[in-house]
Amino acid sequence: MPIRIADELPAVSFLRNENVFIMTSSRANIQEIRPLKVLILNLMPKKIETENQFLRLLSNSPLQIDIQFLRINNHKSRHTPDEHLNNFYCNFDHIKHDNFDGMIITGAPLGLVNFGEVEYWSQLKNIFYWSKEHVTSTLFVCWAVQAALNIFYGIPKQTRKSKLFGVYEHHIVHQHALLTRGFDDTFLAPHSRYADFISQFILDYTDLELFSDSETTGAYLMASKDKRLVFVTGHPEYDALTLSHEYYRDFYAGLNPNIPNNYFPKDNLELLPCAKWRSHGNLLFSNWLNYYVYQITPFDLRYMTPSLE
Repeated sequence: MPIRIADELPAVSFLRNENVFIMTSSRANIQEIRPLKVLILNLMPKKIETENQFLRLLSNSPLQIDIQFLRINNHKSRHTPDEHLNNFYCNFDHIKHDNFDGMIITGAPLGLVNFGEVEYWSQLKNIFYWSKEHVTSTLFVCWAVQAALNIFYGIPKQTRKSKLFGVYEHHIVHQHALLTRGFDDTFLAPHSRYADFISQFILDYTDLELFSDSETTGAYLMASKDKRLVFVTGHPEYDALTLSHEYYRDFYAGLNPNIPNNYFPKDNLELLPCAKWRSHGNLLFSNWLNYYVYQITPFDLRYMTPSLE
C-alpha cells in the first residue's frame, strides 16, 4: 500500500518518476481503510530533499500511511521557501491535542552546538515529551538521537574529536530482534555526525536495548523495551549523492573535510559513488512500521495508552 500525501506536494511527481507507490489525499479519501498517521518533524535545512528521502523509505510498506509534516513554530528556514512550509507543514499548536501512530524526528546540522544554544531547544523538549504521550512509536535520527538521550535520560552531549563521515559496516547484536528482522549479519549505513554514541555507555546509563553497532561508529540502532522510542544514529534515508554534496559544501566553505569513508570508488572524487545501503534502509523502516507501530497501535487513536515512564 502507498504513502498518503497532499496532492500538490513536490514529492508526488519526484517519487512517481522513481515508480514509488504513492496515493494522493483525494484518492485515499474514497478508500475505507484507516491509514497509519505518521508525523514527521523535519529539522534538516533542505526540507524538500529530506521529505523525498523519508517518503521513499516509508512508501516501501504494505500499509497505507497518512503523512503530516511538522515545523518548529516561527523558525525561519534559509533553504526552504515559506510558501512550501505554509502549504505543507503545520505548527505544533495545531496538532498538540492529536494522537499519532508513528513519528519521525530527523537529524539537524547542530553537532557542534550546545543544547542550550539551539534556538528552538525549549520547543523541541516540549515536542519530545509530548510524543511519549501522543505517539505509539517515535523514531529519532542522528542529531535527534543525541537530543533525545539528553532529554529523556540526562546524558550530556558527547562529541567526537573528528567528524564521522562516510559509509560504515555494522553488525547485528540480537539475531532475532523484530527491528532487525531480515537484516544481514553485517550491513552498511551512512553517517555524517560529530555526536558520539559509545555502546557501553548507553547500556550502562539507559534501559535501552542495543540492536546494532560497530567499533567505529559506536551504537547504531537501539530502542526502548516498550517500543515507544527508537534511535538510529546514522542516515539510512540518504540518497546516493548526499554525502558527496555535503563533502563539497564543506570543501568550498574552507573546512578541509576528509573524503567520506568507503564512499567514492577508490577514494577518487572523479568517480561517481553509489548507494550501498538502500536495502537496509527500506527493511529498517518496514520493520519499524510493522512491528513497532502497526502491530501495537490502537485502531482508535483516542484510546492510546500513555507511556508509563
